[in-house]
Amino acid sequence: MKREAKRREAKKREVKKREVKKREAKKRKAEAVTVRDLSYTYPDGSKALEKVNMKVYEGERVVIVGPNGAGKTTFLLHLNGTLRGTGGEVKLFGRTLGEMKREEVVKEVGMVFQDPDDQLFMPTLFDDVAFGPINLGLQESEVRERVRKVLALLGLSGYEDRAPHHLSFGEKKKASLAAVLAMEPRVLVLDEPTANLDPRSRTELIGILNRLNEREGITMVIATHDVNAIPELADRIYALNRTVIESGTPWEIFFDGELLKKNNLDVPDVFKIFEVLQCFGFSCESLPLSLDEAVAGLTRTIETEGGHIHLHIHEHTHEGVERWRRKYEHH
Repeated sequence: MKREAKRREAKKREVKKREVKKREAKKRKAEAVTVRDLSYTYPDGSKALEKVNMKVYEGERVVIVGPNGAGKTTFLLHLNGTLRGTGGEVKLFGRTLGEMKREEVVKEVGMVFQDPDDQLFMPTLFDDVAFGPINLGLQESEVRERVRKVLALLGLSGYEDRAPHHLSFGEKKKASLAAVLAMEPRVLVLDEPTANLDPRSRTELIGILNRLNEREGITMVIATHDVNAIPELADRIYALNRTVIESGTPWEIFFDGELLKKNNLDVPDVFKIFEVLQCFGFSCESLPLSLDEAVAGLTRTIETEGGHIHLHIHEHTHEGVERWRRKYEHH
């Protein structure tokens, strides 16, 4: 058991070294969003944000997590200038947001709200997607090309004359994303993008966001409670509770049990399942955070164990399962 524990610790150190290298590589890129000592107080005097500091590098995907009322949506609304902090500053690609014209800001940052009905208001989908480019003063041919391009990208070609309120919820989510993408922003800000989606629509949307990041190089800042989506969407995580509590890779954040407990945060379901499997003698180099990681880990184990996975009940199994139950308050 001691030998196995030492091996796991050595693996953790190795993973941490790789993550540090990744962060150093990000630092060599330009800062897309820079937030310094941002504070915001509501008109009634209650504090929503207090000295928030954050850096998002060009092409990076940053996810913000935190309990209800932590200020996540309030923070996002500062990134596109909807709200202005009572202290601190926000910079976009080195320029202070407060000094930029509104039309300059919308070219840099596009925000997709949690509820698509807050974003879709025109008679037809074409009108909704074309609204932003028209207000940028683009020629009609350019507007039509942008609409065609984003609708094709999101699988909404042929929906141009549909009324947005007649679309399904998943289609509305994609439509609101299309309306933002038509502005061709360099930074995409998303508030709970997977909320209330059925499993198929959720998977499709995650795939779309990752293709936008990989192929178009769009920087993303995402607030979400969907812990199962985070490993698929995040390069780094910021834990926010009025101020930044911690930041790191998904691996670093989800392995910090004390941080998770204090801030009412959860871990992906697949992580929990493999914790239980360890109680039954399953040995893995590191606990997976996503299904892809789980498949890769299981494949490696089977290949090295003669085509089998060995599980058994040993003297510490029941004790380990009980610790797992207490950890997640699972009764």
